[in-house]
Amino acid sequence: MISAEDTEMTAYAPVPPAKPQALSGFVQIYLEELDGPALDWAVAQAAGIKVQIESPQHQNLARAYRVTSRGLIPFRPSTDWAHAGPLLREYQVALNPEAHYGDEGTETSERWIANIYYSGGDQYTTEPARNELVALCRAVVVTKFGDWVSVPVELSVAPEPGYPRTDAAEL
Repeated sequence: MISAEDTEMTAYAPVPPAKPQALSGFVQIYLEELDGPALDWAVAQAAGIKVQIESPQHQNLARAYRVTSRGLIPFRPSTDWAHAGPLLREYQVALNPEAHYGDEGTETSERWIANIYYSGGDQYTTEPARNELVALCRAVVVTKFGDWVSVPVELSVAPEPGYPRTDAAEL
């Protein structure tokens, strides 16, 4: 039997946060579709690099910034070798240009694949990516998260022209 107490509804007013919330939720993205700020953030999470998401300013996208003793520094391994290079060595990722067969033999491509061994012998080869940095970053991310990654909603919007669409999204 249901009592009057069980049917009584209590209304609660939402309590505003003391300071703005950095994350408003997460969305699942397939690894081979990760690019731009979402990929940069996922790399930081996989590599154990402390980052903070800063809100967009002047029509830019929200971005991940590395937290250092000197303050916040942009973290963009998908576009900057200075950020990606140490990851290449640490994770021992093999990068190869995609090659395909044409009328005149083997032709090279602008697209790259990454091959990585992790977790006691697991192996992963990325789908061809728009460049070697994106392929490298996806290889690092798979070691921690597998094929699906939860990223903050504010980072999951389409990247600006500096981050071209992923090859997987174009297929």
